[in-house]
Amino acid sequence: MSATRPIPPRPEADTELERVQSGVQAWLIDRFTEQGVFSDNLPRARMASLIRQEVVTYVQNRRIPVNELEVALMVDALTKELVGYGPIEDLLADPAVEDILINGPRGVFVSRQGVLERTAIRFRDNGHLLNFLRRLLAPLGRRLDESSPMVDARLPDGGRLNAVIPPLAVDGVSVSIRKFHRQFYQGERMLALGTLSPIVLSLLAHAVRGRCNVLVIGGTSSGKTSLLNVLSNYIPPAERIVTIEDTAELDLQHPHVVRLESRPGGYDGAGLVTQRDLIRNSLRMRPDRILVGEVRGAEVLEMLQAMSTGHDGSMGTLHASSPRDAVYRLEMLAGFGGFAGSDLSLRRQIASAIDLIVEVGRLADGRRRVLGVTEVTGMHDDVIAMQDVFRFVERDGAESWRAGGARSLNPKLADWREEP
Repeated sequence: MSATRPIPPRPEADTELERVQSGVQAWLIDRFTEQGVFSDNLPRARMASLIRQEVVTYVQNRRIPVNELEVALMVDALTKELVGYGPIEDLLADPAVEDILINGPRGVFVSRQGVLERTAIRFRDNGHLLNFLRRLLAPLGRRLDESSPMVDARLPDGGRLNAVIPPLAVDGVSVSIRKFHRQFYQGERMLALGTLSPIVLSLLAHAVRGRCNVLVIGGTSSGKTSLLNVLSNYIPPAERIVTIEDTAELDLQHPHVVRLESRPGGYDGAGLVTQRDLIRNSLRMRPDRILVGEVRGAEVLEMLQAMSTGHDGSMGTLHASSPRDAVYRLEMLAGFGGFAGSDLSLRRQIASAIDLIVEVGRLADGRRRVLGVTEVTGMHDDVIAMQDVFRFVERDGAESWRAGGARSLNPKLADWREEP
């Protein structure tokens, strides 16, 4: 029977209890490997029972003075090490934790509601952390070593893991885990959190139903993907959606979705499939709408063309600090992608393709907010013209979304203010 669980590494330790635990773990690995326990894929409860038996036998035979609480602590830690997610298992299980950031073995941070805090959790050393990562990546078919010192992977539960090791990470192994939170992807939930107001949500829902092309912008961990998930709820169920992502994070609650994910190439680049390749292929899949999880490269050209040529209602996200910055970034990415036309023709294509730019961000206390909704109105003096529809305002502790005042020039939005 082939092994289904990677065998954990032999540990090192620095405290007395950790030294005992390290000895037990090394002994357990030998025992379980010899007995084929790792090959049997036993249920976790059964593994925990076996581990407890072996721990008790180990400390009794060696007359190691440990009490029942210490035995229980060792059994719990060893179960996590051998069949779970090691020191960060409880963080992965905690629904309040959004991100887990690891800066070497002694620096484990978490984000809760956008606020970072340091935890008391630690790994023994870089070797312990690195071996844990390799064990986590093995079932995903990904590797992390000197020849591949950087990895970005999707976890089985939909979360995202990024890891960098020396020599690229100068101070030791660095890990970022973005957890997956399905329950967040409802407009009502965003309203309850204050992420946006009912009138802003009403506009965005109307824009999606009216097949506006929408670009969601913001910084890292600002809530772009979450908002894109929410907006997808307003796509009519009869339409066919194709999603394009580097690492699949979108979780659309829609009856007709085809999810495509790019693939990194091998050492010689063989097997590489980019987002640009996927968008080109998706056009042959009869999509009504195309959703790009994050526009970050040459695929911007295909996305703009799709938005302008029969795939109205497509959406995507982009790292940008403002609507104007988003336009500049689209121009820059198109240039990197080999756009051969003039700057003016590119701007006209952007102005023709994008209807709304929705800016999201995090406030100083970590709360996420829709900071603005901006309409792209066309061209004016060779510059892409825009007007704010809503802008977030915080004054004296009070929050509001101030209307821009000008009536929309987009026929897709013309009747929105007449809605009850």
